[in-house]
Amino acid sequence: MKLICTQSDLNTNLSLVIRAVPSRPTHPVLGNVLLTGNPDTQQVRLTAFDLSLGIQTSFAANVLQGGEIAIPAKLLNDIVSRLPDGEITLEDEVGETVNETETDRRIVTLTSASGRYQVRGMSSEEFPELPQIAGTAVSLPVEALVDGLRGSLFATSSDETKQVLTGVHFTMQQDTLEFAATDGHRLAVVKTTNQAVADSEKADEEGSAAEDSKASQNSYTPSNEASQLELTVPARALRELERMFAPHQPTDTVALYLEPGQIIFQGGNQRLTSRTLEGQYPPYHQLIPRQFQRQLTIDRRQLLSSVERIAVLADQKNNVVKFSIDSVNQQLSLSVEAQDVGSGQESMSAQVTGESIDIAFNVKYLIDGLKALSTSDIQIQMNAANSPVILTPLGGRKMIYLVMPVQLRN
Repeated sequence: MKLICTQSDLNTNLSLVIRAVPSRPTHPVLGNVLLTGNPDTQQVRLTAFDLSLGIQTSFAANVLQGGEIAIPAKLLNDIVSRLPDGEITLEDEVGETVNETETDRRIVTLTSASGRYQVRGMSSEEFPELPQIAGTAVSLPVEALVDGLRGSLFATSSDETKQVLTGVHFTMQQDTLEFAATDGHRLAVVKTTNQAVADSEKADEEGSAAEDSKASQNSYTPSNEASQLELTVPARALRELERMFAPHQPTDTVALYLEPGQIIFQGGNQRLTSRTLEGQYPPYHQLIPRQFQRQLTIDRRQLLSSVERIAVLADQKNNVVKFSIDSVNQQLSLSVEAQDVGSGQESMSAQVTGESIDIAFNVKYLIDGLKALSTSDIQIQMNAANSPVILTPLGGRKMIYLVMPVQLRN
């Protein structure tokens, strides 16, 4: 194999796929990235796969001779990232075989304006193939996908023993796409418009082949409605998906292929494959109160700044910040009492309806939610000091952030 590409193209795509390379591979070949040169399409394809998460991307290059080879990912990334801008020539050749039981050793040579590097690679035959899913894809708007992930990923659990809570739950129905994430202490739900799905369903109705494909998808979803799909995808895979598609045009779409236990996102020259999480996702809609006795509207940035400042003291003790909501003076006061350390208090104006109340929150959960809401003004709704509190943006994305308060002790 021999090809010529730019340092920026190779470095950009390599830094993307390397995130699917495990830090402690269960098999030596999983610590590699598979590099494939195609002289017919004049494309270079990079693939990384840890048997759960797979990332594949391709870019244009001058492929003089086709082939493929597995190259140590970290070493290759460290070299390429430090090479100067300009063209890189990459070629490989088969090294000497030491004995009959050892596979052929491959030597990869990288030549740039600054010098020449050689790295030992492995045969591509040892590299596992990415999962393939046959059937018709569901088309999703990239803008809706990225927006939903930004408003939900932060609320997933990092505790692997909680299994299904370590992922984001997707519900695709008619022309809406809903994202839900919870770690047991807070819940984020984002609903976005999904016109691409509605358009694809309309097109499917025009062909019997597409109808058959839709019927097979319906057998996978627990819903009785023909247009609904439900699945839970690991947060780790979705963080990489968000990073992959964050720089997008408003009209970009991503194709979603799925089958029980597996999902593939394909957009342009980039592909991400991931397992799905097994288990029944909690009925989170039942957790959201329908009526509220108290409500306040407040400037999100001002509140976030105050909470971040007062969190300096909260972090010293128990991460708890107290809200004192004054309906008479239309004011919200934040306070922290860190024994043997100090105390802090801040006040700001707010539009308050309902009776005054004292309530407390985990400061980290509060900061995470305020950052995700994104609009200038937000609404906070609550009932009692020990019942769920709902934060929603005024305008912007359709989002609900539910957080459980912390019990106040005298």
